Amino acid sequence: MIFRRKMYKVAPSILEDFNKHFNETLLPTQLKYGARLVGRWMTEEKDGVIEILAIWQYESQEDYQVIEGKVRGDDAHIERVEKWFQKLGGRDKLKEVFLHIDQDFMKTTVPLDKTIIN
Repeated sequence: MIFRRKMYKVAPSILEDFNKHFNETLLPTQLKYGARLVGRWMTEEKDGVIEILAIWQYESQEDYQVIEGKVRGDDAHIERVEKWFQKLGGRDKLKEVFLHIDQDFMKTTVPLDKTIIN
């Protein structure tokens, strides 16, 4: 079992649109192909930045790669994402409001039956 930690630092001006886009576009496609969202949280604004953290659960790195391949190969999904980019002024414009994006993978240090995730 692995967990993907996806982290964003965003400007407050994009927050509402980004959360809507996540819930209406990104999340449904991920779930369609088997990704499991553990949760998604955000901090209060601090110095003009809001941090958003999403944790996803996968059986393995290979499982993640298969799911991501299906998401990236979903033409309807790609079209919806591109429309969202264009609505906000294009990919280059998003660099002004997405201040940092990062992800990494983690393994649990306790048995899952000792957590609420089991």
